[in-house]
Amino acid sequence: MTDPTTTLWFESALLETGWARQVRLVLRSGAIVGVEHDVARAADEPANGPAVPGLPNLHSHAFQRGMAGLAEVRGPSGDSFWTWREVMYRFLERLGPDEVEAIAAQAYVEMLEAGFTRVGEFHYLHHDRDGAAFSDPAEMAARIAAAAGESGIGLTLLPVFYAHSGFGGAAATPGQARFLHDIDGFARLLEASRKAVASLPHAVVGLAPHSLRAVTPPQLTALVGLAGEGPIHIHIAEQTQEIQDCQAWSGARPVEWLLANAPVDPRWCLVHATHVSPDEISDMALSGAVVGLCPITEANLGDGLFLAPEFQQQGGRFGIGSDSNVLIDVAEELRTLEYGQRLARRTRNVMAAEPGDSTGAGLYRAALAGGGQALGVGASRLAVGEPADIVSLDRDHPVLVGRQGDALIDSWAFAGRRDVVDNVWRAGVRLVSGGRHRARDAIAARYRRTLARILA
Repeated sequence: MTDPTTTLWFESALLETGWARQVRLVLRSGAIVGVEHDVARAADEPANGPAVPGLPNLHSHAFQRGMAGLAEVRGPSGDSFWTWREVMYRFLERLGPDEVEAIAAQAYVEMLEAGFTRVGEFHYLHHDRDGAAFSDPAEMAARIAAAAGESGIGLTLLPVFYAHSGFGGAAATPGQARFLHDIDGFARLLEASRKAVASLPHAVVGLAPHSLRAVTPPQLTALVGLAGEGPIHIHIAEQTQEIQDCQAWSGARPVEWLLANAPVDPRWCLVHATHVSPDEISDMALSGAVVGLCPITEANLGDGLFLAPEFQQQGGRFGIGSDSNVLIDVAEELRTLEYGQRLARRTRNVMAAEPGDSTGAGLYRAALAGGGQALGVGASRLAVGEPADIVSLDRDHPVLVGRQGDALIDSWAFAGRRDVVDNVWRAGVRLVSGGRHRARDAIAARYRRTLARILA
C-alpha cells in the first residue's frame, strides 16, 4: 500500500531557487514529493508563516546542557577552557545512563524549538562512573539514540575515540577514564552504535578522533580506515596552549599537521579551528572540509575568533554547532558569529559575501550547506526528494512585521530569539507547535527531577 500524501501551505518559503510566495509542499513517508508555489491555500489547509529548511546542529555534547551556568564563578587564577574542563569533569562524575538520556532529551527538545532539526552528537561519555566498561559497549550511545527518538530530532552519532591526555601518547588522567578505548574496543563500539540507531529515521553514524592530543598518528590512521564513507569530526586548534603543545611535539601547528598527515576531504569536520594561520585557512578551504563553528560556546569559553571572512572568501565551508549547550538558540549562534567579527574589525555586515547581500540570510544558507555536509546528509533543502525538515516562523511576531524574503532571516537573527520559531517538522512530523515541543512537559519534568537529584 502506498503511503498517503499530505500537504503543508506556507505564505512564503525559502526554496532552492530563492524565496517563493504561497508555497505548498506535498509530503509522503516523511519526504517532500512535490513543491508548488503561487498557489492559493485550500480550505482544509492551515495557514503557516514563512518557511525555511531546518538547520543542522553539527556539534553537540548533549550532557553538558545539565551544567549550563555552573562554571561562571571566578577561580583563584585566570579562568580558561582548562579550568572550565575541570568543572565539566566533576559534573560528569554524577551521570549514569539514565541521567545522560534525560539531559540529552531536554537538550534535543530545546534544539527543535530553536529551529535545529538534526544534531551531530560528538559522544565521548562511553563508560560507567568508575571507568568500567558496560556489558553493552554502546550502552551510552543507545541512551543518546533513545533521547533522539523521544524528541524526534535527526541524529548523526559521532562516537569519539579518546586514548591520551596530550600529544605524543601521554597517559590519560583519572578524569578521562570514562572516555577511553583502544582501537579494537572502539571498533566494537562503532558496530554496536550502528545497531543502537538502526530504528531511527535517517540516522547516520560517523566517528570522531577527539583531538590530536587524544590520539597518536597510528591510531588516527586506523580510525580513518574504520570510518568508511561516514563523516569524521575532530576538535582542532581550539586553544592557544594546544597550538604550542603541538608545535613542541611535531614542529607544526595542529591544522598544518593534520592536513599533511591525514586524508582530509569533504567527509571531515574541523571543529573550532579557532587559531589558524592564513596558510592553514587556504589549505582548509582547498580540502573541502567543513569548519564547525560554535559561536556561543567559543564566546563563553573565551576561545577567540576564527578568521571567518578570510575562510569564506576562499570558498571555505562552515556550519554551526551548539557544542556545550550553555544556550541553545539558532538566532543567537548566527548573531554571535557576526557580532564577534564586527567587534574585532570595527565594521558591520562582515559576513555578507557581496554588496547587497543579507548577512543573516547568508549565514543561514551557509550553515545549511556546511552543516548538512558535515553530518553526512547533504544540504538541508525544501526540495523534492529531501526529508521534510521544515521550520516556520511566527508571522505575527513583532520582529517580522512588514518583512519579506531574506529580511525575515535577518530580523530573526539580529532582532529575535527562539520565540520567533512557530512550527517545526522533522521528517514530515510536526514536533513543535506554537514554539512548544509536543513532549516538552514530560521531558522537562524528568529533566528537573534528574538535575535536582544529581545537584543536591
